[in-house]
Amino acid sequence: MKTKPLTVQKLIGERIANEILMHLRARKKNGKEISLYEPIGTDREGNEIKLYDIIEADEDDIPERVSLKANIQKLYEKVENELSSREKLVLKMRYGLYNGEEYTQREIARQLGISRSYVSRIEKSAILKLRKFFGEEAKE
Repeated sequence: MKTKPLTVQKLIGERIANEILMHLRARKKNGKEISLYEPIGTDREGNEIKLYDIIEADEDDIPERVSLKANIQKLYEKVENELSSREKLVLKMRYGLYNGEEYTQREIARQLGISRSYVSRIEKSAILKLRKFFGEEAKE
């Protein structure tokens, strides 16, 4: 009977599952309550992984979710550090970043007292800056 070779994702998923199991066993021995929001480890980039992040994930889904969370965090960092205040404001309003409300370009233009086409240009410029960053990172 042939065995299937394990993919990197499955190995990562198994490793994370083992880490969770070891963590839960250690906590059970100490008789303490376990919080879903308590850090149980870190990923490759050093970001904390919480039990909540992976509790209902499929094994194949875990690496993708960890990667997505890291990319979202990097996106917010780049929005803060690389964009002008006007670009930040337009993207925040347009896409509802930072748990905000989403607005149309026309609504943003009305609130900022500028034309809709200018809002469109600001949005496009900001997105190109962010794409450039993520494009360069993907090549590394």
